Amino acid sequence: MHIKKILLTGFLSILSLFLYAQSSISGKLKDASGAAVPGVSIKVQHGTAYAVSNIEGYYHIKNIHPGKHTLLISAVGFKSQKKELTLKEGEQLQLNIDLENAISEINAVSVIGRSASQEVNRQAFNVTAIDAKKLYNSTLDLSHALDRVSGVRVRETGGLGSRMNFSLNGFTGRQVKFFLDGVPMDNFGSSFQLNNIPINLAERVEVYKGVVPIWLGADALGGAINIVTNTNRNTYVDVSYSFGSFNTHRSTLNAGYTSKSGFTVQLNAFQNYSDNNYKVWVNVADINTGDYYPKQHIRRFHDTYHNETVIANVGVVGKKWADKLLVGITLGKNYSEIQTGARMVSVFGDWHRRGDIVMPSIKYQVKDMFIKGLNFSLTGNYNLGYEQNIDTMYRRYNWFQQYKQYNGKGSERERSMYKFRNNNGLATANLSYQLSQRHSFILNNVFSTFSRSGKDELFPNDEKYDQPKKVRKNIIGLGYKFDYSEKWNTSVFVKNYAQRNSYSQSYNPSGNWGDVAYSNQESSFNKVGYGVASTYFIKPTLQVKGSYEKSYRLPETEELFGDLINLEGNVNLKPESSNNYNLGISYQMNIQQDHRLSFDGNLLYRDAKDFIRPMLNPNQTKQTNGNLADVTNLGVDGEVRYSYKQLFTAGVNMTYQNLRNNTRFEDGRKEQSPLYRDRIPNMPYLFGNADASLFFHNVLKRGNTLTLGYNFLYVHAYYLSWPSQGDEKLEIPRQFCQDVNLVYSLANGRYNIAVECKNLADNRLYDNFTLQKPGRAFYAKVRYFFNKN
Repeated sequence: MHIKKILLTGFLSILSLFLYAQSSISGKLKDASGAAVPGVSIKVQHGTAYAVSNIEGYYHIKNIHPGKHTLLISAVGFKSQKKELTLKEGEQLQLNIDLENAISEINAVSVIGRSASQEVNRQAFNVTAIDAKKLYNSTLDLSHALDRVSGVRVRETGGLGSRMNFSLNGFTGRQVKFFLDGVPMDNFGSSFQLNNIPINLAERVEVYKGVVPIWLGADALGGAINIVTNTNRNTYVDVSYSFGSFNTHRSTLNAGYTSKSGFTVQLNAFQNYSDNNYKVWVNVADINTGDYYPKQHIRRFHDTYHNETVIANVGVVGKKWADKLLVGITLGKNYSEIQTGARMVSVFGDWHRRGDIVMPSIKYQVKDMFIKGLNFSLTGNYNLGYEQNIDTMYRRYNWFQQYKQYNGKGSERERSMYKFRNNNGLATANLSYQLSQRHSFILNNVFSTFSRSGKDELFPNDEKYDQPKKVRKNIIGLGYKFDYSEKWNTSVFVKNYAQRNSYSQSYNPSGNWGDVAYSNQESSFNKVGYGVASTYFIKPTLQVKGSYEKSYRLPETEELFGDLINLEGNVNLKPESSNNYNLGISYQMNIQQDHRLSFDGNLLYRDAKDFIRPMLNPNQTKQTNGNLADVTNLGVDGEVRYSYKQLFTAGVNMTYQNLRNNTRFEDGRKEQSPLYRDRIPNMPYLFGNADASLFFHNVLKRGNTLTLGYNFLYVHAYYLSWPSQGDEKLEIPRQFCQDVNLVYSLANGRYNIAVECKNLADNRLYDNFTLQKPGRAFYAKVRYFFNKN
C-alpha cells in the first residue's frame, strides 16, 4: 500500500509537471490599420519565457508558471506596453494585442527601418530587411533604397531608367535574383526594372546575402532581393507626385478595397519621366575641323526616358478554401533614348528603344489545406509584351551635338528596327507542412520558359531573325526546418537545377563572301546543390547565425542572346557555381528605454567556379559576359545604429570585399597567368553609407512632424582594368555623395510634403567603365495617404 502511495504521488507529480509545461500564452499582434506586425518582442517580466511574433504577427510563449504575470511588449516604432494577467495551471491563454505607433512610421526618409521587419532579420539566413514604409516620402526608387544597405552597390549607366548593375557582396547582375512577393522577376521586361519601381510599391524589402531560403526557389548564386508588396486588407489610398531637376516627374498610386465578404481589388500604378539632360565632363573633337577640346562640361542631349506601369488584381481573401485568390494583369510601356555606348567615347543622337509589358497573372494561397499545418501556394504569369530596337539614322555624333550625315542605308551602331517578343512564362508552386512545433518541411518548384521571336521590317528576308533562341529552366528544392526552441533553429535543403538551351550558330558553307548558313545547336545542364543555415540566441538581444550553400546559377537569356543595346550575347557561357559561407552576429541594447543601440556584422567567404562577369567586347563598344575559372571573395560588412527616444536616429555601415581572380593557369597553358590573384576590375571593394535623421513632433499643430534627414555615400577608388595588365593603371576615382531632405507630415502622416537635394556638393560620380551619373539635383514631393480600418 505504501508503495502504491509513492507511485501515485510520483505519477501525480509528473502529471502536474506535464500540465505545467503545457501552460502557454499565444495570440496575434496588429497595428492601428489592422495589419499583422512581425518582429515584436513579448517577454514575461522577471522570467526567461519570451517570444517574437512571426511574419504573420502570431506569437506563442510556452512553459509559463501559473499565477500572476506581467507581459512586456516592445517593438521599434511602436509604444511599449505592459499587460497584467493571471494564468491558471495548464491554461492555453489567447491574447491578441493592438499596437500603437510611437511616431508616424511614414515620416522619415533616410532611415532604413527595422520595426516591421525584425522577424525576417531573426532568421538563420544572412538577411537584412528594409521597412520601406519609412521611405515613402522620399523620391527613392527600390534600387537606390537598396544602395544604402551594407554589402550592396547599385551602379547605373546614367540617370533615371538607365541600365543598372546590382552588386551584393561581390556577386553582380543576374547572380543576384529579384523576387516580387516570392515570385522571380525574370520575365518582367524592361518596363519593370528595379531602378524605375518607386519605393511606395513595397511594404518591405528583404536582402538575402549568400544563402537563399528554399521557399524563394530559383537559381540565385550570390543572394536574393524579395520585394514584399502591401499586405493591407483594409480600404486605403496612397498617392504621390514628385518633380525635380532634369525635368524629372514621378508619380505613384496604390489603392485597395476589401469588403466584409472578402472581395478585394488592388491597384498599383506608377510613372517616371526625365530628360536626363545633366552635364558631364568629356573630351571632345570637333567633327568638322578635328580640333581637340579636353575636359568640356557638356549637357547630355539624347537621353529622354519614360515609363508607365499599372498592376491590377481582383479576387477574394480570407476564405476557407482560399486565403488569397487573385487574378491580375500588369500593363506597361517604356521609351528610352540611348546616349552612349559602354564608354563615354561613343555618342549617339537618334538611336532609341521602346517596349511594353502585357502580363496576365494568377495567385493562389491556402492554409491548412486538407489537414492542419499544410499550406499551398501557386503563382503563374506570362509576358506577352514586346521590345523594339530602332537605329536607322546614318550619322556620327559628338558631344557638341555636331554630326556628319552619310549617304546610303546605315546607322549609328547597327541598322535595325528589330521588334521582338521574349515570350516569357513562369510558374511557381510552394508546399509547406508544419508537422509539429519543432519540425516543418517545404517543397518548392520554379519553372520558366523563354522563346525570343521577332522580325525586322528593314530586313524582312534575313534568316538570322528566324533562328531559335529558347530556354527551358526548372529548379526544384526540398527543405527541412528544426525549431528546437525560441533560441535555436536550423534549416537544411537540397536543390536540383536543370536547363536546356536551343540556338543556332552561323557558318560559311561555300567559303564565298556573304554565304551564310545556320546550324541548330542545343546545350543542357543538370546540377544538384544543397545547404544548411542555423541561428542561436545567446540572449534575446544577442543572435549569432551561420550558413553554407553549394549553389549554382544557370546563364540567363540576356547573357546568352544579348539585349540588342549594349550587351552582346555569349551562347558558350557555362553555369557558375559557388561554395558560400556566412557567419553573422546581431546585438541590440536599450539604455534606460531612451537610448537604443544595435549592431549587425557579417563575415563571408565565396569560392566560385566558372564565375560569370561583365567585360568589354573586343572593340570595346559593348559589354559581354565571360567565365572565369576560379574566383574567391573574403569579405566583411557591418552596421551600427543608434536612436534616442523618438527624436534622433543615426547609423553607419561599411563593406569590404576582397574579390580575387584565383585562376592560376588559363587555356591549358603551363606558365602562370599574369592576372593570377589580381583583384577583379571594375568592381568596388570598399564602400559605405551613413545617415542621420532628426524629428520634431507637433510642429505648429498636434500630429504634425518635421523631419530633417542626411545620407552620405562613400566609394573607394578601384581599377577599371586588370591591375597587372599594362603600365598605366586606369582608375575610377574615390567618390563621395551627400543627400539631404526635409519632410513635413500633417495629420499623423495623412498629408506629406518633402524636399530633397541629391549630390549636395555636386561631386563627380562614376559607375560602370567611367559612365558618369547626375550632379546636384533638387526634388519636391507631395503625398496623400488614407487608410480605413
